[in-house]
Amino acid sequence: MRAITYSRYGPPDVLQASEVERPAPGRGEVLVRVRAVEATKADCELRSFRFPVKWFWLPLRVALGVARPRRPVLGAYFSGVVAAVGEGATRLAVGDEVYGCTGLRFGAYAEYLTVPESHPVVRRPSTMSFEEAAAVPLGGLNALHFARLAAIRPGERVLVNGAGGSIGAHFVQLARARGAEVTAVDSARKEALLRRIGADHFVDYAREDFAARGERYDVLLDMVAGSSYRACVASLRPGGRYLKANPRLADMLRSVWTTRFTDRTVRVAFAPETQEGLDELRERIEAGEVGPIVDTAYPLEQAAEAHRRVEAEDRAGAIVLTLGE
Repeated sequence: MRAITYSRYGPPDVLQASEVERPAPGRGEVLVRVRAVEATKADCELRSFRFPVKWFWLPLRVALGVARPRRPVLGAYFSGVVAAVGEGATRLAVGDEVYGCTGLRFGAYAEYLTVPESHPVVRRPSTMSFEEAAAVPLGGLNALHFARLAAIRPGERVLVNGAGGSIGAHFVQLARARGAEVTAVDSARKEALLRRIGADHFVDYAREDFAARGERYDVLLDMVAGSSYRACVASLRPGGRYLKANPRLADMLRSVWTTRFTDRTVRVAFAPETQEGLDELRERIEAGEVGPIVDTAYPLEQAAEAHRRVEAEDRAGAIVLTLGE
């Protein structure tokens, strides 16, 4: 079967089109014919092994391969069709159109992948194409997680720093669905997307520092790894909630002090990937609360170009790789 593989860490050109053996589902597993997979920033970081947050570098390197990657096929967020089921798998059936996550198994940059039926793999939204659905699990599950932590109430003011990525764009939509007034911060090329999906206000970070505007917010979701912790907390109203999606170790330590000794709350908890979360996202999508955020869909063989786009932030929304019929 066709797949995109890499045998060493490095730039996008280490990604190569290859023929690899088609997997077979084991006990409790399903075989999925992949139709689309999101090319994520995490894929790019794993490919190059360069991360904006450094504290987990060593344990991750040991887990995924010191000298070279142990799993040569990237891709964790996909949509497709169940092609076969292994012994003991009963929740999904051949022909089911699904979307979901592979976790640290990866493997979705390929025509077929196997995944345990217990993993977050569920029926895809009926109102989205395979390409659109593949762009939901990463951003949608993280955004849903942070929206739950924030407990957004109607009329509250919400700011999303780094709103044009997959997580930020889904969070903008979830916040609007909860009746919030949303300010999106990102590059100018993403303004049209963010206003289309519900942002009330937009700040171009290249021209203006949102923290210097003197505005205060009830909720601040921060997707930017290098942003100022102090400035973000200072931008909160009394009782405000600061959600840090890419926390440095220092941020994690400071969050405990801020939450305990001030009237602001800081949350840095990582998002779980669950079937329940994907089912809720499907319901919200089919109800019209969350819409597609795909910027460009590339054929699988153009994975290197997709990675270059993602790394350069030359996109407004998600970049997806497709495998056709």
